[in-house]
Order: sequence, then C-alpha cells, then structure tokens
Amino acid sequence: MRRLFPVTDETAAPTPGGDAPGAAGATEARGAGEPGAVTGRGPADLVDRQWTLDELAAAYAYPESAVSGREPWLRGNMVSTLDGAAQHEGRSQPISSAADMRIFGTLRALADVVLVGAETVRQEGYRPARARAEFAAAREASGQAPAPAIAVVSASLDLDFSLPLFTAPLVPTLVLTGAAAAPERIAAAEKAGARVVVAGDGAGVDPERAVRALAEHGHTRVLTEGGPRLLGQLVAAGVLDELCLTLSPMLAAGDAQRIAQGPSVAVPRRFELVSLLEEAGFLFSRYRRS
Repeated sequence: MRRLFPVTDETAAPTPGGDAPGAAGATEARGAGEPGAVTGRGPADLVDRQWTLDELAAAYAYPESAVSGREPWLRGNMVSTLDGAAQHEGRSQPISSAADMRIFGTLRALADVVLVGAETVRQEGYRPARARAEFAAAREASGQAPAPAIAVVSASLDLDFSLPLFTAPLVPTLVLTGAAAAPERIAAAEKAGARVVVAGDGAGVDPERAVRALAEHGHTRVLTEGGPRLLGQLVAAGVLDELCLTLSPMLAAGDAQRIAQGPSVAVPRRFELVSLLEEAGFLFSRYRRS
C-alpha cells in the first residue's frame, strides 16, 4: 500500500553528487517504517508496502469531537467497481480485496457502532462484530466496548432473530425502527436479546433521529456499511459526515446497485478529499463534508 494524497513530507535535499530530491541516494530524513519516512527514493508512504494496523488506524482516526463524545460522527464505508457497481450477484465480497478487508476491519475497530440496513444483514449474512486483540488496548483506553455494537435499521422488523447477530453478540445488537412497528416483532427482537430503539414517528426510521439516538446510547463514532438504500437515505437527510470509498479495478456491468440509492437531493452535496491510498490497483479514498 502507498499513499497518493496528501504528500506531507518533502524528500531529502540533493546530495553533493547532484541527486535530485527523491532520487536514489537521497539521505534518510525520518525513521524507516514511519509514515512519511524517506527511504532513498522518497517518503515511505509512497513506497508500496503493507501498512501496519496501527498505521491504518492513525490514517482513519475519528475527529476529536467524536472521540470526546461531544457530537456523533457518521462515516460510511463502501466499495464500487470502475463502472459503479456496489455489488456483484448481491454481495460486495467479489469486488473487494485483502487490503480492502484490512481497512474494513480497521474501520470497525475504530467505531462504537456499525449502522447497517436490514436488507444488507439478510444478503451479507451479518454476524456480530468480534473483538480483535490488536485493538483491545486502544479500545479500552478510549472507553469503548471490546467490539462495536451492530445497529440494524428495519421498519418491518422482518429479521431472523434466531441468528447469532441477535442471540450471541459480544455487545448487544440494537434494532432501530419506527413507532408504528408491530408490537409482536418488537417483542421477538427483545426476547432474542436485541435492544429496540424507536427512531421515527411512523413505520420508518428518521436518519437524523437514528444518529442522535445512537449518540444518546453512547455511540458517537458511527460507521455505516450500507447497503445502498440506507446510505442513500443518510445522504438525502444530510447526516453523512464522511465517506470511505474503495474503488475496485473491476468492471461488472449488469444492473447492480450504486453505492447510494433512494431519494435525490436538491443540490449535490460537496465533499473534499482527505486522503487517497493505493494497493494493487485498488484506490482507498476518504472524503469529508466540505
């Protein structure tokens, strides 16, 4: 993996022999292995190598406002092919990669809660988030549970509550629904061990209210993994703060969904590029609300 943007460190000054900055022979400016280190031809971030989990965690750290719990920060994480497909045959795994999955795991390890739509739970076979030893100390130091909670958005509560996601999570799963949800389905969710959170006055869930409800439960570092319909609702409601988008060097054609579908916005929302990483042709971008 290598960093394409931003480039924050200058390469070393030319040597007396006339080597240009970044050329072979340039002197080492920082310790090898550090982000931004100069290792002969340029900053180490520009050298294709496997980043450590600590480096990935630093690259994707939440802003201080979310860490301190002053306000929620909603981050989306999605993958898309070159021709805009967010899935292949209903699943995102075929268009992913090992590096994408490392980032996927890191983003989960940084989050308090993972917000996901009911259809994605059904299609992707969602399981509870697991505790990872590599992030245990950092999560404990920041006051987080051993693993992020999963929060499922569902108006109908048409979910299989016998699945481990509901019956055996390390951290209780939340189910976000509307006030008009069927009482018997609410009872089934609670009997399985899920915590039902009402985040809408009707049958559906209000995105802004959902994010606020998660914050009220102590979950201010929010990660959504979609699917496209949920992400589209979050975008239309104006509550998405950040998008981490993996661009897969694949073409899928067909009629697969885009990363976000649903109601349109009056004016397209502008986000700014924060960082761009690359590995094996996959681009890992991070955009924030302008």
